[in-house]
Amino acid sequence: MTEDKENKNGIMERKRKRKQNDRNKKNPEENQNNHNQDQDQKNAVKEDKEKESEGKTTKQEVTSEDNNKRKHKIVFPFGNYRNYYGYRINEVDGDPRLKVFERDWFQGKDCLDIGCNSGILTIQIARKFHCKSILGIDIDSDRVSDAYWHLRKFARTENVEKNSTKVTRLEVKNKVNGAKRSASASSVETKEDSSASSKGDLFDVVSFRQENFVQSQRPSEKQYDTILCLSVTKWIHLNWGDDGLITLFSKIWRLLHPGGILVLEPQPWQSYEKNRRVSETTALNYRTIMFRPESFREILLDKIGFRRVEDITDGLSGSKAGFDRPIFVYHK
Repeated sequence: MTEDKENKNGIMERKRKRKQNDRNKKNPEENQNNHNQDQDQKNAVKEDKEKESEGKTTKQEVTSEDNNKRKHKIVFPFGNYRNYYGYRINEVDGDPRLKVFERDWFQGKDCLDIGCNSGILTIQIARKFHCKSILGIDIDSDRVSDAYWHLRKFARTENVEKNSTKVTRLEVKNKVNGAKRSASASSVETKEDSSASSKGDLFDVVSFRQENFVQSQRPSEKQYDTILCLSVTKWIHLNWGDDGLITLFSKIWRLLHPGGILVLEPQPWQSYEKNRRVSETTALNYRTIMFRPESFREILLDKIGFRRVEDITDGLSGSKAGFDRPIFVYHK
């Protein structure tokens, strides 16, 4: 019985294989298609796995790049922007604030510029109004380095202009006929040289120093006739709160000679809102600030002690968008 059953099973298996072979011979294309379909499915699965793996890698790389960008993003929590004057000043017309500044505030006076940044305006004031001295201070040592770079550049330009003027005068002198005319020209030259030298070399007039004005414990070595505080109050206010602002105003008052002036350009409150998140400190102080910019006048006159104030904003024109800010002159 067992042998008959095994023989019967063997016969049935052989018949099944023959039928399969017959079908393959009759439909070779269909068989090949089935084989190809199986292979395509395998390849598709393989490609999907590769794409998924590649996608993970790409996402990791993008995330890594984003993280690196965040890590290397430079933040300026004190308003110490690297190219501040580059986007504030119109290169053709120069700084419009110079048009409303009066010569009497600076000529022959000792001046202080708080938050001078790269020193361009500090140097321009010295050149245009002939200060006796002007010191620019900034919290960022890099901006102070930039300021000295600009000072060297302006000094070189000034020396070239002076040498060119001397050569021109000499040519005119040589063309003058007669001893009297020659003597007269020599006299004019002497007076002009004396006038030029009285203005002093830029390096004798302008200097810069790194200093945190609010927190500095440096003893005051001298007093000043004019102190500039231009677009600085917001950054001091956001970083040191109301106490820092009062400290700023009080120190300025102490550093001014009787009759001295403070030239103040405060940023509006909307500007605070835009920059409140530059650091955790500024975000925290923004929420606790009580003194808004519109109250500065009352603080300076009633609490600090300035005698009077004048608004010189009306004469200001040509400022770039976002920098058309009021300017006030407070008299001690």
